[in-house]
Amino acid sequence: MAGESALHDEGGTGQPILLLHGLMGSARTWGRHVPWLREHGHVFTFDAAGHGRPAPSRLTTEAFVADLSAALAACTEPWVVIGHSMGALHAWCLAAEHPDKVSALVLEDMAPDFRGRTADDWAAMISNWPQPFATREDLFEFFGPVAGQYFLESFEKRADGWYLHGDVDTFRDISAEWGDRHFWDQWASITVPALLIEGEFTITPDGQMRTMAERHPGAEYVRIAQAGHLVHDDQPEQYRKVVEEFLDELG
Repeated sequence: MAGESALHDEGGTGQPILLLHGLMGSARTWGRHVPWLREHGHVFTFDAAGHGRPAPSRLTTEAFVADLSAALAACTEPWVVIGHSMGALHAWCLAAEHPDKVSALVLEDMAPDFRGRTADDWAAMISNWPQPFATREDLFEFFGPVAGQYFLESFEKRADGWYLHGDVDTFRDISAEWGDRHFWDQWASITVPALLIEGEFTITPDGQMRTMAERHPGAEYVRIAQAGHLVHDDQPEQYRKVVEEFLDELG
């Protein structure tokens, strides 16, 4: 069930801006970007279901979007929705399902069609992570500086260290859905302005994000050099530059 605790008011005034994290992330991973985004509107972050709170009974994108939509019900003004990875998918599916709720989209390193990819090896790797991570240094040593910071801000801190903040099988099944279906139809229904940001070292299938922009007359595609999947953390200054230019153009 969605609840007020999943939606976090980060301050600011003006148009509502919603930040959606990626798989195995949390609302806290946007913390370094919230201050400058407050200059462009009233910022909110959101913890997806299954990430530190119960997952939907059916692990479909539609169920996650319904959970998100319920959390936004009290706001009658449409949102600028900024999403990374899974959050980007949920953002454009929210716009497709509830066009009245979304005024613009910023989508980072996510594509509509991952069919044929499986999550089993990835899930097995996660299951073998050496939890708990007793210190911050252990996290950074294991994951590196960028992913280490991401997981430091996402994991659950307990007395003996940091633990994954959700069930591995849940994360696996969320990802597995993307290997069985596509989301081109949802994208085709989008009419709001959209900024598509892809890292040079993307995880997305080759060319799909560029094709998304080509199929949408109101979309702009940007590729950011020397950035991996976590574009906003790998190249924060470049990410900020292109997002601020997009937000300024919205007026």
